[in-house]
Amino acid sequence: MNDEPKSPAEMKEIRLHRKRSQEVEGIKAMAEIAAADIAIRKRTEQLRALRLAREAADLANPPEPKVKPKRVTKAKAASKTAKKG
Repeated sequence: MNDEPKSPAEMKEIRLHRKRSQEVEGIKAMAEIAAADIAIRKRTEQLRALRLAREAADLANPPEPKVKPKRVTKAKAASKTAKKG
């Protein structure tokens, strides 16, 4: 870069060029943001459809409830053996 002072016309041209390049960068950035937004919405729609299908299948075929084995304490076990014998 030159350290020489620039004329007002040169400064105006530099500012104009910078402004145009910033506008182009802004348009590109907005297009990228819009494309990313569309991709996110599409993916969300797919995931929602999968979730709703899974929930519908779960409602149609509910899992069997798990039966927990009953705990037998030593005192109850001793009283049961005493009653039997």
